[in-house]
Amino acid sequence: MTVPASTTPTARAAPPAAHPHRWRILAVVLLAQALDLLDATVMNVAAPSVRAGLGGGAAMMQWLTAGYTLAFGVLLVVGGRLGDRWGRRRLFVLGAAGFTVASAVCATAPSPTVLVAARVAQGALGALMIPQGFGVLSAVFDERERGRAFATFGPVMALAGVGGPVLAGGLIALDPAGLDWRLIFLINLPLGALAVVGALRWMPADPGDPLVRIDPAGALLVAMGSALVVHPLIQGREAGWPWWTFAEIAAGIAAFTAFGRRQRTSRSPVLVPTLLRKPAFVGGLAVTAAFFTGLGGLLLVLSLHLQLDLGRSAWETALSLSPLAAGIGLASLVAPAAAVRLGRSLLHLGLGVEALGTLGLAAVAAWGPAAWVLSIPTLVVGLGVGLVSGTLVQSILAAAEPAETGSASGALNALQQLSTALGVAVLGTVYFVAHDPGAPDPGADGLVIGALVVTATCLVGAALVLLLPRDRDRDRARDRDRDHAS
Repeated sequence: MTVPASTTPTARAAPPAAHPHRWRILAVVLLAQALDLLDATVMNVAAPSVRAGLGGGAAMMQWLTAGYTLAFGVLLVVGGRLGDRWGRRRLFVLGAAGFTVASAVCATAPSPTVLVAARVAQGALGALMIPQGFGVLSAVFDERERGRAFATFGPVMALAGVGGPVLAGGLIALDPAGLDWRLIFLINLPLGALAVVGALRWMPADPGDPLVRIDPAGALLVAMGSALVVHPLIQGREAGWPWWTFAEIAAGIAAFTAFGRRQRTSRSPVLVPTLLRKPAFVGGLAVTAAFFTGLGGLLLVLSLHLQLDLGRSAWETALSLSPLAAGIGLASLVAPAAAVRLGRSLLHLGLGVEALGTLGLAAVAAWGPAAWVLSIPTLVVGLGVGLVSGTLVQSILAAAEPAETGSASGALNALQQLSTALGVAVLGTVYFVAHDPGAPDPGADGLVIGALVVTATCLVGAALVLLLPRDRDRDRARDRDRDHAS
């Protein structure tokens, strides 16, 4: 059997000294990461404004987010392998430039169909850009500083994910020149251009490895499985849940099962097979799936409740979500030091705090006190998310050797986006089933039920944390892997 080139010790040899522009390169990669997460979440607030301007129904509102995250997640692991083959800087620049052009199409879309198609293009091109960053950082940072660099991703990912709705609400409220929601995409143009220029100026060029091969069957199975699961969850409610929705879901599960088997037999697997033998990596991905399914769905349901049930404007909704961002920021300040002392127990603590906050949201919505009281449990949710996000990302990437980082980061980001798409589909369906827009008082059942579902995902995630090795076990396993490699 031919060993994929990216798994060999010499495929991505670390430089003898750290790159002189490594911190600028980190800033460029973080900018790209923020761009992706901002655009993945802006429609949680902007979707009602888009529907008011362009038309469309409830399913269209869900597809504005799910179309992006689905395309991104499906192509992300393959995007990481393409970087191994053709060069990481080249793919980063191509993805960033294409993402910027797709943003311009979004900003000028004349219809919901064009906008959803452009959002899918955004996600696909983002999938070329994002996985290259982790591989580049592994090459320009030495082992002593690499952990510090990777630790910045958790807070940035969490804050950008929440900052998207806040930014969307603010821009819609300002409404300069009558641009309304279109300004959300126009601001991507200078930011995307900055990412392209920064990459060309500071990122080291690498030729790629012509021996790396992409498994088209494996990539096709991932794409089919994701689309077949998410599509019926979004369209099923409006279609009345016909038989084909359940058939699609079953076919999607079968496709994922076939993908798992394919990875064990393929000569050029989509995911580097050595990663699947690491408990810290596999366990971390399991926790990631539960965590981001709940978080992605909660952001949508909370935004819809604020606007459709409570009648708040986009800007008022953005302000109502700001405690979530504040909680993430505060918790992210203490999480690195707490992770050193508590290890995986910090994940239990964070998921417990998040679950407490979601139960608070359900209670406040059910009992109907003043709307501002929602900000208290929203802050608690943010604190829990901030404790989990950075710790989870760092533990997953720390399990990967430098030669595995590109594949590991692609898998992590892909699972995050696919889980978010699944959360949007499931929680969006739950909300619209419970929401009666024709009633004089639509009520808060959508948020109550949605928050309880998210609480359940927190409990599932806490149970899955037990799959992660304890710190001492993880360190011993890493030492064994390095001794074996040497």
